[in-house]
Amino acid sequence: MANDSAMSWNIADGVLSPGRGLIRSREEFGDVQLHVEFQTPLPARGEGQGRGNSGVFLACAFEIQVLDSHENQTYADGQAAAMYGQYPPLVNASRPPGEWQSYDIAFTAPRFEGERLVAPAVITVHHNGVLVHHARPFWGPTAHRRIDPYAPKHARGALCLQDHGNPVRFRNIWVRPLGALP
Repeated sequence: MANDSAMSWNIADGVLSPGRGLIRSREEFGDVQLHVEFQTPLPARGEGQGRGNSGVFLACAFEIQVLDSHENQTYADGQAAAMYGQYPPLVNASRPPGEWQSYDIAFTAPRFEGERLVAPAVITVHHNGVLVHHARPFWGPTAHRRIDPYAPKHARGALCLQDHGNPVRFRNIWVRPLGALP
């Protein structure tokens, strides 16, 4: 993983902790299967989006929200496992703060013919073994309170983890490419 900021993330005993800024894989991916485990802070501090906030980005453009959503009210498309700013999860499968949680993700990158979008990015997500999104298309890349347009650059990209100033920890991250783009 590479880091976009001057301060690096820390890794100890197989656990990745945020330093500051976004961290991204060196390799870029299109279609992938991804497994990532995360832990929100214990004791829980803050509320809403200020409690255990982070994110997992596919192609560094499409976010699955990481948040402490156990007994924590926030907007629907901002809770844990949401396709951030677009779709809430089908169910809140969050565990209490301090417990390790998992996302298992199958991601199909968007398809283009030249500059023209022919198929949007599609995602299936299991949160702690519970199906929360099934073959759901993204409206476009993740943005706060807007929908950005697709562009050919979104067909491949790094896997990224977001630092939102909350001490969310990650471990057991693995990715399996699912085939070459046409």
